Amino acid sequence: MGREVSESCIDSLLTVMVSTYCNRFYANKPELAARRIEAIGYQVGHQLSERYTMERPRFSDHLEAIKFICKDFWFELFKKQIDNLKTNHRGTFVLQDNCFCWLTRMSIDQSPENGTSEELSIMADNKVMQSMHLYFPCGIIRGALSNLGIPCAVSADISNLPACSFVIRIKA
Repeated sequence: MGREVSESCIDSLLTVMVSTYCNRFYANKPELAARRIEAIGYQVGHQLSERYTMERPRFSDHLEAIKFICKDFWFELFKKQIDNLKTNHRGTFVLQDNCFCWLTRMSIDQSPENGTSEELSIMADNKVMQSMHLYFPCGIIRGALSNLGIPCAVSADISNLPACSFVIRIKA
């Protein structure tokens, strides 16, 4: 495209955005912080999709649009394609990124399961912060698909860092 932004700048921006919304603006309301972070991602995804599809014909079906997200759109954002795409052919798609770059610098706590209540509390807080970082890319995907005329809901799963699965459910 010509203009690019350093990965470290994006990482820092995402970290500061999540921290600010979770700890300052909506410290006692994590669901509102999550919605706001996702809304910012939605705007970014919508605008990027507009830019990246300007000279393309409209997609004829949902699968074509999802493949565009997995290949071209993801490559523009992360310099790699999605590692795996699965579908049930009934409006649900799972995009698997085995090394999602925005999660690679997050720590994976290998504490024993019988930790102290303080350790378990810290682990729970880390899990919440990790999931908060995923609302932004979920919003990006939802915004991009919305711009392509596909209303959907997007969620993410990070059961095995830094791998991440994005689940897209097309709204009828």
